[in-house]
Amino acid sequence: MKDMLLLTPPFTQLNTPYPATAYLKGFLKTKHVDAFQMDLGIEVILELFSKKTFRRLFDIAFETDAIVSENCERIYALKEHYLQPLDEVIRFFQGKNPTFARQICTDNFLPRSSRFDQLDDMDWAFGSMGMQDKAKHIATLYLEDLSDFIIECIDDNFGFSRYAERLGQSANSFDEIYAQLQMPTTFIDDITLKILDGRLKLEQPKLVCVSVPFPGNLYSAFRCAQYIKANYPEIKIAMGGGFPNTELRSVSDVRVFEFFDFITLDDGELPIELVRSNVLDPTPENLDYRLFKRTFLMEKGEVTYNNTSARADYKQAEVGTPDYSDLFLKDYISVIEIANPMHSLWSDGRWNKLTMAHGCYWGKCTFCDISLDYIKIYQPVAAKLLVNRMEQLIAQTGETGFHFVDEAAPPALMKAMAFEIIKRKITVTWWANIRFEKNFTRDLCLLLKASGCIAISGGLEVASDRLLKLIEKGVTVEQVAQVTRNLTEANIMVHSYLMYGYPTQTVQETVDSLEMVRQLFEMGILQSGFWHQFALTAHSPIGLNPSEYGITPHYNDITFANNDVDFKDKTGIDHSKFSFGLKKSLFNFMHGIGFDMPLQDWFDFKIPKTQIKSDLIQAYLAPEFNFDIKPSAKIIWLGGMPLITEQVKTKRGITRQQLTLSFHDITESFNITMEKEEGEWLLNFLEQLMPDKEKQLTFSHLKKDFETRFEDFELFWFSKPIKVLKDHGLLVL
Repeated sequence: MKDMLLLTPPFTQLNTPYPATAYLKGFLKTKHVDAFQMDLGIEVILELFSKKTFRRLFDIAFETDAIVSENCERIYALKEHYLQPLDEVIRFFQGKNPTFARQICTDNFLPRSSRFDQLDDMDWAFGSMGMQDKAKHIATLYLEDLSDFIIECIDDNFGFSRYAERLGQSANSFDEIYAQLQMPTTFIDDITLKILDGRLKLEQPKLVCVSVPFPGNLYSAFRCAQYIKANYPEIKIAMGGGFPNTELRSVSDVRVFEFFDFITLDDGELPIELVRSNVLDPTPENLDYRLFKRTFLMEKGEVTYNNTSARADYKQAEVGTPDYSDLFLKDYISVIEIANPMHSLWSDGRWNKLTMAHGCYWGKCTFCDISLDYIKIYQPVAAKLLVNRMEQLIAQTGETGFHFVDEAAPPALMKAMAFEIIKRKITVTWWANIRFEKNFTRDLCLLLKASGCIAISGGLEVASDRLLKLIEKGVTVEQVAQVTRNLTEANIMVHSYLMYGYPTQTVQETVDSLEMVRQLFEMGILQSGFWHQFALTAHSPIGLNPSEYGITPHYNDITFANNDVDFKDKTGIDHSKFSFGLKKSLFNFMHGIGFDMPLQDWFDFKIPKTQIKSDLIQAYLAPEFNFDIKPSAKIIWLGGMPLITEQVKTKRGITRQQLTLSFHDITESFNITMEKEEGEWLLNFLEQLMPDKEKQLTFSHLKKDFETRFEDFELFWFSKPIKVLKDHGLLVL
C-alpha cells in the first residue's frame, strides 16, 4: 500500500519511460515519502500486442465488418502468419531473444503489408554487420502493419507514442474531449482501465498524480481520472506535466474538475508536496492547510488559481536523483521506425533521462516559450552532483546510456561534466541538445567524445542569417557549419532541427535555406535533420508581441487549452506547400543522394533559383589557425604515456641528444622526436595534463614554467611535434 500513485497515461515512448514520475519519485524519497509509479503506456502496449489479445481484435474486426481496405484485407487473410511470431517479436524488441534477428531478416519469415512498400535500402541503412538493427527495422514495419489494422478496424485514435492526440491539440474548448468522454470506452480504454484498476486495488492510494507530457496523453489521462472518480471517489487526483504547463495556464471550464481535483503548473516538487499535505491532512492544524503553489482547484463552484504558499521552490541540488524503481525497465521495446541513425536514438535503446540544468541558459529565441518558468528560470546542476546522479542511476537501472533532455545544454557544464566522467573512469554513452555556438570548438568536441558523447541535436532552424538574427538565435550559418564540422570530426553524430514558414520569411529565403542544408549534408557535416513548419505559441515573444513580427493572430475564446495560435503572415505566403519538397529532399540528402539535382526537381510548382553560392559552406569551413590562446585555457592530454628512445646525432661537428617518444592510441601508433631537454620537460608535464588530475594546468602555467628553462614557448607550442600531439588528444580548453 502506498499513499501516492504516480501515473503516466498512454502513450509516450516504447523504448524508455518518460522521466517525469521518476523525477517526482526521487524528490519524494528525499522527503521520506514512499510512492508507487507506473507507466500505463508500456503495460497497455504489451497487453495489446500479444497473440491472445490480437486474436480477439481480428475476430472483432471480422464480426463488425470493419475490414474495408485492401491492406487490412491482406492482413486479415494472413492473420495466422501475423499472430504466430507476435509474442517472440515483442521479446526480441525487449532484447530477450537476440538470435531471433537471423530469422526476422530472412525474406519470407514475417508477413508484409503496406508498411513494407517504402522499405529502405537495407544495405545502405545497416550494412552487412548490422543484423540486429536490420531485424528491428523489419520487425517495426511488421508491428506498424498491425497498428494500421487497429487504426482502421478497431480504434482510429491509436498511435504508438500518442493516443487521441487530435483531441488535445489546440483544444481551446473542452467540448470535444468532454463529448468523447461521454461515449462508451474503447477496446484500448478497457485494457488501460483494467490494468489501472489492478494497481489501485493493490496500492490503495489516497492521491493519484497524473503526468501529462503531451497532447497524445491527454485523453487517456481524463479516461483514467473518470474511472477513478466513478469507482474510487475517495481518491483525489492531480494533473501536472508538460501539457498543463504550456496549455492549461488559463483553464476556466468547471467540467475539467469533474475529473481532476488539482492541476499544478511548472516545477512539480513543491506543488505536489503541498497537494499531498492537504489531501492527507485537510485540517486547520496542518501548517499547509489550504496553502498551495501554482495550483488550480475548485472553490465555491468556481475554478480558482491558488498560489498562496510563501515557500520557495526547491533548488536543483535539493530535488534528489530520479528513481526508476517500480517501472518495468526490462520490458520496454526498442524499435527502429526509419533507417536513420539519429532518429533511432529516440526509439531504440533504454536511456536514463537527466537534465544538466533547469531552464535555458540562452533564453532568447523568439519562437520559444521563454516567458514560462521551465525555460525562464535557469539553474545548472553542479558537475560532480550530476555525475553522482548518473552513477546512482547506473546502479539502480543497470543502464549506462543517458539522454540529457535540456532545452539547450550549457557548453561550460558539458565540459565540466565530461571532465568529471573521465576523471572517475566510468564508461557511459550520452547525447544531448545544444545551441550550435562558437564555444563548441574542435577540442571541446573531442573532450565530449572522450567522455562518451555519441550524438548532438541542435537548431539550425531557418538557415538564413537574416532570420536567425530575427529569431535571436545568437548563431550564424557560418558558425553552425563550423560547429557541426567540429562535432563530426570528433565522431559525434549531428542532427539539426530545421524550420520553414517563420514570420516574414520569403520564398527566396526558403529556397536558399534548402540550398544551405543541401551543402551541409554534401560536405558530410550533418548526418540527420528534420523540417517542421513554424507554429505560433501564446507564451513566446512572437505570441506576446505579434505586431513586431508582421503577423496577425486569430485568437479564440479560451476555457481550456491555450498554446498554439492561428495567425496570418503579412507576406501572404502559403508555406505549407513547401512541406513535401523540403522533407523529400532531406530524406534523400540523409541517404547521401540527390545532391546534384536542381532544387526545382523537389517541388511540383515553380520556385526561384537559389542565390547561395555553390561553395559557400565549403568556404565557411576553410581552416583557421588560432595563434591567440587565452592564458587561462586549460591544457589536457587524453592519451597515454609514451615509450622513450634516446639517441645521439652528430652533424657538422655538433652533437645533439634527442628523444623519440612512441605513443599508442586506440587506432594507431605514432612517434615524435624532440631535443632531449625539451622532451624531458614535456614528459614531466604530460602526466600532469591528464584529465583525472584534481587540478588542470593552464596555458600560462606551462608557458611560465617552460620559459624558466628555454626561450620562446610559442615557437615550441606551434612546432611540428606538438601539432602531432594536438592531432592525437592534446587539447586546449
